[in-house]
Amino acid sequence: MTAPATTPAPAPERAAPASAVHRLFVVRELGIALALVLLVAVTFAVNTRFLSAQNIKDLLLGATILAILAVGQAIVIITRNVDLSVGSILGLAAFATGTLFVDNPGLPIPVALLAGIALGAVCGAINGGLIAAARVPALVVTLGTLYVFRGLDYTWATGQQINAADMPPGFLRLGTASILGVPVLALFAVVVVVGAGLFLRSYRSGRELYAIGSEPDAARLYGIPVGRRVFWAFVTSGALAGLAGVLHAARFGTIDANAGLGQELNVVAAVVVGGVAIFGGSGSVYGAALGAVLLTTIGSALPVLGINPFWQRAAVGVLILAAIGLDRSLAVRLARRLAGGTDRGR
Repeated sequence: MTAPATTPAPAPERAAPASAVHRLFVVRELGIALALVLLVAVTFAVNTRFLSAQNIKDLLLGATILAILAVGQAIVIITRNVDLSVGSILGLAAFATGTLFVDNPGLPIPVALLAGIALGAVCGAINGGLIAAARVPALVVTLGTLYVFRGLDYTWATGQQINAADMPPGFLRLGTASILGVPVLALFAVVVVVGAGLFLRSYRSGRELYAIGSEPDAARLYGIPVGRRVFWAFVTSGALAGLAGVLHAARFGTIDANAGLGQELNVVAAVVVGGVAIFGGSGSVYGAALGAVLLTTIGSALPVLGINPFWQRAAVGVLILAAIGLDRSLAVRLARRLAGGTDRGR
């Protein structure tokens, strides 16, 4: 009596396309890091003081607020949306923080920090509620709330300015203190980036944001609560903008209604340059943070290289176009590899 023949289990032929997906996405971030290293190397060759301890500290401080905003924006853009109100939320939270200290001397710093985050989260909830419940395009909603939140800021400030003398020294030291040579504000950014990166990679609700951005209708049919996920993405973006507002107040000390004015365009630029696809579904917060550092370094390096500041915006524009072109190229290559893997699996 012979044993019945058994057919071997088919090999997991789709593993190759999956690894290709990972490699293609990593290429983006490696490219950004390489561009950053080359820019720093060229600038250092022109002026060795560019990498002095103080200048490195200034670069980290300059990139901190933009990186925190970029993380929130990346989470929103991954869902195929955009948040244009982050600059106005930052300004509102910064002025609210200064007002809290003026009206409540001796207020604990953690309370002011939580108040700024909560105010930003409320603004984000307004955006997310209008977009998720009423299904109004995010571009339209956040363009409107950009002006609404800024108008509230102007009305509240009524031309007043809060000076560093009005805030506690301990809070102001938060904007200048360092731990082992690393600015405390930069450590805030590191915690935000790592936390958001782990959430998007390791938690189901985080991975579902990519599914929503790739194809919202298919995600909805699959059972993913699209509206709820998009709502919380905007709440997160608003909360991080509120945090950025508090850190802005700590760093600069002097606050008026113009804080964060125009910052939303720099944030979107950092995210796109960082490899987050503007049409959603791909990218990472690590790339967005690298994009923020790259844009900040460009702003500091061009004057050292003797280049007219006018060309800074031109350079950023070229980077955005290059990022979009690279994104399209990688998407085409990825589609071909996935198609090849599917054909082999048949």
